[in-house]
Amino acid sequence: MTSSQDETENIAIMGLDPGLEGFKDHLKYRTQKYVEQKNLIENFEGSLEDFAQGYLKFGFNRGQDCIVYREWAPAAQEAQLIGDFNGWDGFKHQMEKDQFGVWTLKIPNSGGTPAIPHNSRVKFRFRHGDGTWVDRIPAWIKYATVDPTKFAAAYDGVYWDPTPPERYEFKYPRPPKPMSPRIYEAHVGMSSSEPCINSYREFADNVLPRIQANNYNTVQLMAVMEHSYYASFGYHVTNFFAVSSRSGTPEDLKYLIDKAHSLGLRVLMDVVHSHASNNVTDGLNGFDVGQSAQESYFHAGDRGYHKLWDSRLFNYANWEVLRFLLSNLRWWLEEFKFDGFRFDGVTSMLYHHHGINMAFTGDYNEYFSESTDVDAVVYLMLANLVIHKILPDATVIAEDVSGMPALGRLVSEGGIGFDYRLAMAIPDKWIDYVMNKKDEEWSMNDIVLTLTNRRYTEKCISYAESHDQSIVGDKTIAFSLMDKEMYSGMSCLTDASPTVERGVALHKMIHFITMALGGDGYLIFMGNEFGHPDWIDFPREGNGWSYEKCRRQWSLVDADHLRYKFLNAFNRAINSLDDRFSFLSSTKQIVSSSNEEEKIIVFERGDLVFVFNFHPENSYDGYKIGCDLPGKYRVALDSDAWEFGGHGRVAHDVDHFTSPEGIPGVPETNFNGRPNSFKVLSPPRTCVVYYKVEEDLDDGYGEDFTGILDPVTGAVALEENSDKSASSQEDVGPTPEDMEFQMGDESDD
Repeated sequence: MTSSQDETENIAIMGLDPGLEGFKDHLKYRTQKYVEQKNLIENFEGSLEDFAQGYLKFGFNRGQDCIVYREWAPAAQEAQLIGDFNGWDGFKHQMEKDQFGVWTLKIPNSGGTPAIPHNSRVKFRFRHGDGTWVDRIPAWIKYATVDPTKFAAAYDGVYWDPTPPERYEFKYPRPPKPMSPRIYEAHVGMSSSEPCINSYREFADNVLPRIQANNYNTVQLMAVMEHSYYASFGYHVTNFFAVSSRSGTPEDLKYLIDKAHSLGLRVLMDVVHSHASNNVTDGLNGFDVGQSAQESYFHAGDRGYHKLWDSRLFNYANWEVLRFLLSNLRWWLEEFKFDGFRFDGVTSMLYHHHGINMAFTGDYNEYFSESTDVDAVVYLMLANLVIHKILPDATVIAEDVSGMPALGRLVSEGGIGFDYRLAMAIPDKWIDYVMNKKDEEWSMNDIVLTLTNRRYTEKCISYAESHDQSIVGDKTIAFSLMDKEMYSGMSCLTDASPTVERGVALHKMIHFITMALGGDGYLIFMGNEFGHPDWIDFPREGNGWSYEKCRRQWSLVDADHLRYKFLNAFNRAINSLDDRFSFLSSTKQIVSSSNEEEKIIVFERGDLVFVFNFHPENSYDGYKIGCDLPGKYRVALDSDAWEFGGHGRVAHDVDHFTSPEGIPGVPETNFNGRPNSFKVLSPPRTCVVYYKVEEDLDDGYGEDFTGILDPVTGAVALEENSDKSASSQEDVGPTPEDMEFQMGDESDD
């Protein structure tokens, strides 16, 4: 059997999920299409990696004593290159077309220097079938700018070929891939405290240190690819190989990424390959002049148009479209040293219906049918293969709301190849609870189910809110909880109102339980870590083109007299907790109790024990919780600590000794299915984490001291032992093996 036949016949994901057996034919068909496409590329282009270096052939490239410019435009009847360099006279630089619709022009150097000056404007001019001449920005352009003094001016392509010292040279290596990504989602343009568009360099110097200080290990940058409409949040891309010129030059973006790497931060790019801007003048859509889909980047007719997004849809079966998109990924990885991608709009790509008016229920027939866009699936498989061949340690995340099985499994297994998928149901659940339910209506079982309802062996990035919940028309969690009192009630100089008291407490709990129970990585949007007030409203006619609400008010979290500092400190602490105990990467996740009456959720992640009390009033003293390992436990993190705006009701110097429960290895005889237990104090609207003290932690300090985790920095601090304890016990026999996503008796329903 050939290797190609082997790939098609032996689909490993079938062994991971018996539910896929009924869809074996579909999986074999898409795998066969993938293998055929990959083999064709390797036969005609040398290798997939070579194929993904289209930017060395297309667009502008330096040749021997010349500049070579190529453009794929099979619908064009004539073509020219125009720009500042030739006085915009295209007849001086006519292009030649080959049998594949590729136009080529070689421009000899002038006096030993390139004929096209660096940072000068250029455009591709072509005549289509009806005799009309049009000017377009080259598809592979590396930079595009617009005259800021002219309202609604068209963009110009810019020939970008800097020489030292203007060309940025990277100084720092990529940081190693973390065990679990803790992602800070950021938009450079709106990151300034002033009502203006921020620059890459200002973000690098002023915002990256904040991200590092809060112990994130990954930055996810939005709106990097050029987009002519600022308020699109970067999702209506016009120029796929160009950086957004509003925030600076390509060299400025390189400075940002290098600075992030120097701080130990990996950088992911929000890549948009699900659609393209409908803009004809500035974008790729300008190359579509009514030709067939075989000669266009996009499908023809309704299939090539997204009616909700008002944008164009790629023809993923087209050879040159595959070259363009795969090369685009390699370009950002190699030229700018990005460490991976978050693929936007994956649901729209996976299905012909694009998820419109579709409520996914988990029925496998929804994923594997004629509604599946197999061409797009094949492209995503090729994309993930290319990314991980070029950068094996890349992190690639899918934004998919459908829950398609095997999206997060290896391509070699028959999966689509993503490392993670976004857990998109979680923020919807929190918004529903915060906006529509009274505290007594909050269901602990429902919260647990939402946070743990994910596919076995496919990793998720959890988040309570992202940029989606921050835009105008929606509300952040903090704004939903506290509303107008965020403007008047956040001062520490006065007592907190009941609304602010509740809002601060629940903000901490919601984000932390989402992180701890919701996935294998965590994400938060810029500013939400400290409960930034207001929504995001980009400049538009409706707000008088104002930038007032398109910024981040860092002064709020920097002010020592405002309660925003407490939310920020707690956010820093939960990241520190993962730094110390690596609970996010642990497959041991056991919910032992979700009590509806008491409003308490108890679970283990790794060897940590988490206790969340969502009750608005009840405090439970001597509350018994189950655990796996016997021994002595102490507080690792406490949301009620003074440092986090709490009331300091939980003593951090208490030793909690476990007691055995039932027969070791017989869960039905244990307490909530756990072989050991200890007792704690659980105040209302608090979350407390306990860690098992290892015997060697106290070595050298004597019996009068106990090592506890600093609630802010995550470091081990030394405090005098008060000799307090909840209970004591002798060591018991063997403990159960780690269990994955197991829930105790109280949560089984």
